[in-house]
Order: sequence, then C-alpha cells, then structure tokens
Amino acid sequence: MLKIVRSILLLLLLTQSVNATERLRMATTTSTDNSGLLKLLNPPFEREFEVILDVIAVGTGKALRLAENGDVDLVLVHAPAAELKFIEAGFGIEREPVMHNDFIILGANADPASLLNATTLVQTMRGISSAASTFISRGDDSGTHKKEMLLWEMADISPAGSWYISVGQGMGAVLQIANEKLAYTLSDRGTYLAYADMIELEVLFENDPALFNPYHVILVSPVKHPHSKTALGRKYSAFIRSEEGQSIIRDFHINGEPLFYPNVIP
Repeated sequence: MLKIVRSILLLLLLTQSVNATERLRMATTTSTDNSGLLKLLNPPFEREFEVILDVIAVGTGKALRLAENGDVDLVLVHAPAAELKFIEAGFGIEREPVMHNDFIILGANADPASLLNATTLVQTMRGISSAASTFISRGDDSGTHKKEMLLWEMADISPAGSWYISVGQGMGAVLQIANEKLAYTLSDRGTYLAYADMIELEVLFENDPALFNPYHVILVSPVKHPHSKTALGRKYSAFIRSEEGQSIIRDFHINGEPLFYPNVIP
C-alpha cells in the first residue's frame, strides 16, 4: 500500500513538473523550418529556460495574422514592408534583425526562357513571361510570395495564364512541384540548399540587390494582447541574437554552404 501511495505521489510530482513547463508560441516562415535551422536553434533555448517552444511554420502573411489575432507570442518573418505595417498598426513591438540570405530564381537545365542570358532581374522576369514558360508561385501571401509579386511589378508584368501556376504551398512543396514540372520558381536560398540533393532545379539568376532577404523577430504587443508572453518572447529574441544563437545560425551549413548569415555577429 505504501509503495502505491509513493508511486501516486511521484506521478503527481512528475505531472506537476510537466504542467509547470512554460510554453512559448511562435509563428515563423516555412523557410526557417524547411531548412532545418530551427531544429538546431530552438533546443538550446528550451533547455536553458525550461520552455517548450510551439512553432507554427507558415507563410509570413499568415504568421502576422496569427500574431494580430493574439494566437502567438512572437514572429520570426521575412517581409519588411508587411512587418512595418504590422508594427505601425500597433500589433508588434521590438522588431530586431536576426539574419539574412537571398532569393534565387530556379529552373530546369533546359532553360526555355534563356534566363542564363539575362543580365538584369527585369530581363529575367520578362523572359519568363514572354516565353510563357511554366512558373510555380507559392501564392500563399508568404514573404517569398510578396517578393515575387514585387519582382513582377518591377518588370511591369501582371502574371496570368496557363503558364503561371499558383499553388498556395510552402517553399519545400513548391520546389518539388517546380522540379516535377521542369518549371521556374523563386526560392529563398536556404530552403533551396536544404532540398538541393532531392531536386534537379538549378540557380539561373542570383546576386541582385533586389533579392536580398532579411529576417526579423517581432514580439506581439501586450497592449493589443495582454495575455501574450512578452517577457519570455523577449528572452527568445535575445537568445537568437546572442553570441550563442548567432553562432548556430552562422555555422549552419549544408554541403559546406551557409544557409543564413547572422546580422549581429560577423
């Protein structure tokens, strides 16, 4: 009988310990998740602060909407214009730079739109459109989708027709669809490198200033949502911008290539 009582008490203690573990809710982009970065970046934070980090990986647009609704405590996203609008509307506070990489335009080796001959980003986008070459768009209001729309606008093009396919999927799924259809697409470099061994798409245009891709962490405003865990979110923001967090970002490589570059440390 005594053993049973002790077992029950131990179980209660363990249950209370698990329940006492604090949870932090973060919405972030599919690129940070698909690339594998968060699998390395988050566990040290969880161990140090005894926190369970609940991550929702979606497009930046949806991530910001979750934050606007108070469904998460912070966001890690990559769409500067949308981020600033989010801040100006009073939904976010303490927007801080974390890391960056860049966008690239991918396609099959056949390159029917002859993008390898293009010297400017505008020529590249117009080449795809004029050749009516299949282009796979994320179509999900993500940071990548927002960037793609900006690139079409720069080229004075409103993409439409059977050649332009909007799939409403994350970056990993889009890469696989584009690969199957031998199509063009826009990708962040990090996700592409994570999938490079699984697809045959090649980088056909890169290194234009307009393709720069910065990531920021933003806390949900406690004024708009008093239940948000601002103090804990601030600890996570500080961690991923600390020497330890930035070193994890800097040292995250696939086949010797960095997927992201830290913004706080060299």
